[in-house]
Amino acid sequence: MQTWYVLLAIAAGAVLPLQVGVNSTLRQGIGSPVVAALISFAVGSACLLAYAIASRAAWPSAQMLGKLPAWAWIGGALGAYYVATAILVAPKLGAANLVCLTITAQLLASLLLDHYGLIGFAQHGINTARVAGALLLVAGTVMIVKY
Repeated sequence: MQTWYVLLAIAAGAVLPLQVGVNSTLRQGIGSPVVAALISFAVGSACLLAYAIASRAAWPSAQMLGKLPAWAWIGGALGAYYVATAILVAPKLGAANLVCLTITAQLLASLLLDHYGLIGFAQHGINTARVAGALLLVAGTVMIVKY
């Protein structure tokens, strides 16, 4: 079962640069990174709605929604920021530079979230191996962005 999740994660990572390229093309065609991001989210929302209906996903009750912490509602805003920013900077940085920079930032932020067990993540302390891996990723990013 773990292998299935690993494959899903790899596939999700592989489609990110494709998404950026498609969204950048959309931006070029309509002229606005914000409107391109909005269109991207609208299409994505329609796909998720269709999947939720088709899979007969359980809808949350008002009581369930009311129990959520206030910060649980910002995920869509964070996604919108990422998509709009990627659409804006991808034509300037290129796919490899954008992906290297965002993955490095994701890893560094993830190490902190895991270390302190924040926002629902299990606590996994920072250790020498994790720091070494992060430094290798930073070094690789510098090599790709600089050369």
